[in-house]
Amino acid sequence: MPDFTRLSDYDYELPRDLIAQQPSQQRGDSRLLVLTRSTGEIAHRRFSELPDYLRSGDVLVLNDTKVIPCRLVGRRASGGLVKALLVPPFDASGQVRALLEARGKLQPGERIVFENGELAATLIAKAVEGGWRVKLAHSGDLAGILRRVGRAPLPPYVHRAYPSEPERAQDIERYQTVYASRDGAIAAPTAGLHFTPDLLQKIAASGVEVVRLTLHVGLGTFQPVKTDDIRQHQMHAEWFEMTEAAAQALKRARSESRRIIAVGTTSCRVLEAIATSPLKAQSGWTSLFIYPPYQFRLVSALLTNFHLPRSTLLMLVSAFAGRETILNAYEAAKREGYRFYSYGDAMLIL
Repeated sequence: MPDFTRLSDYDYELPRDLIAQQPSQQRGDSRLLVLTRSTGEIAHRRFSELPDYLRSGDVLVLNDTKVIPCRLVGRRASGGLVKALLVPPFDASGQVRALLEARGKLQPGERIVFENGELAATLIAKAVEGGWRVKLAHSGDLAGILRRVGRAPLPPYVHRAYPSEPERAQDIERYQTVYASRDGAIAAPTAGLHFTPDLLQKIAASGVEVVRLTLHVGLGTFQPVKTDDIRQHQMHAEWFEMTEAAAQALKRARSESRRIIAVGTTSCRVLEAIATSPLKAQSGWTSLFIYPPYQFRLVSALLTNFHLPRSTLLMLVSAFAGRETILNAYEAAKREGYRFYSYGDAMLIL
């Protein structure tokens, strides 16, 4: 039986026009491919029909991390343009790691003024993990300034040259779940982007227990796998937290053999990271890398988007449903014109 440990095992062709560049016209107005793992059966539905596949007693696990609008455009003293991505966390002294893109070499001590002048950064030194350490200078609340002038940290395959104010505002709203509450992510847990408040209310009213945990999606979510043998890939670490209430809900569900449905690969990774220890309130860092033939311990079903070729996320869903089953489903999605990646359609794996 093949072990599927080569990077090329997770490759597939995708027409560019299937990579979603904009969110759906209305939140929740997405398509939903439903895949039954045991049979490979596929159904084509709308996301609004998700409750048809849930039942009373299920536990639906959401990641409530909140995306920071931390992409900025600034100017050097020379007038040259600088594109910046601030990488949380922000420390108490105002220092933060930043990925900077500019023409010409940047130097320690340089000052960059962003947008309307409310925010500036002085370059301190190159960061060990890449990019720069910078010290921010601002008057007023940093979070408020970023909401006013920052841009959503969209992934590189979503193209924005220099978005207009309406487009900037739309991305900040739509590249965020409606239940996001804890600042700290630089990428959205995209499976959650499809939910509306009304749909969540309908799901809860049907007897499904909705549980929240937090995983702050980090820069590593875009990190490509560069090793031919995927087992040699070093997974990025991301910070997570689970409350006592969430832990107890999961503990009850597991003891009663009720389904635990992860919304997104981020929720899935947290659930599997904690599955081998007693279920209790906890926080910390996880670098769990899930790929075939990983055996899932806590997650019964997975709601997710369609992922990039050769990505750790595609490897995770392949571990959950089987590589061939997933790639067959992706081929079906391509034939049906599903929209792929962060702003794309959804997939429910049962």
